[in-house]
Amino acid sequence: MIIRYDFWPGGKRRALTMSYDDGKTEDLQLLEIFDRYGIRGSFHLNSGKIGSDTYVTEENVRERYRNHEISAHTVTHPNMRFISREELLCEVLEDRRALERICDYPVRGMSYPFGKYDDGVIAAVRELGICYSRTVQGTGNFQLPEHFLAWHPTCHHNDSRLMELLDKFRKQNRHMPLFYVWGHSYEFSRDGSWQMIEDFCREAGGDPDVWYATNIEIYDYVTALHALVFTADRTKVYNPTATDVWVGVDGAPVKIPAGATVKL
Repeated sequence: MIIRYDFWPGGKRRALTMSYDDGKTEDLQLLEIFDRYGIRGSFHLNSGKIGSDTYVTEENVRERYRNHEISAHTVTHPNMRFISREELLCEVLEDRRALERICDYPVRGMSYPFGKYDDGVIAAVRELGICYSRTVQGTGNFQLPEHFLAWHPTCHHNDSRLMELLDKFRKQNRHMPLFYVWGHSYEFSRDGSWQMIEDFCREAGGDPDVWYATNIEIYDYVTALHALVFTADRTKVYNPTATDVWVGVDGAPVKIPAGATVKL
């Protein structure tokens, strides 16, 4: 019997997630596109800028981001490598508090302003309850992150290979391929590329073998999958988490319900 981690929720082979920073008003148009095609993503917001000129309002955040994740991006968008530890802690913790007051759930994700981070920054955000944080270093592949607090995406949305990567992604069937696209929504207005992202979402959406998820959902699922406890002979498995997961047994998906022990 061969057991592999090859499946996303529902026994789907592949997953796609999107990630957008800052909370500019262009997010609202992007959200309409995402919702139209069933794309889901995470929006990393600077709470200190919400409601100011060219940024979304608190009402926008409560209502329009409902199908997506609200995530931290610090209060004022500093380079986190060049501020004091006290400032860093305040920027992240206060951003969490402000966003949680608006969205009414724990904010556990983040993206690094300017993509800047180091080991000290990672250690600090971990202490503040951040489970993952996205960088800006595109990998060009569909592998899961080695470290969720230095989570490298597949590519930026303006990568010239975007549609080529989508075609390549569709051919991936093993080892839980994840296509992760990031960017800033204001770039679509700046670059005149709204049609491009709508075309991408139309092509990428609606695939029955793709799980469309937020960043935190990806983190939670992978964490639950890695928490599985197998018997020594690998014939039974216990899922100690509150999340249903699927494993591949001789190539076929097998559901391991939350809290259950399953004979394989």
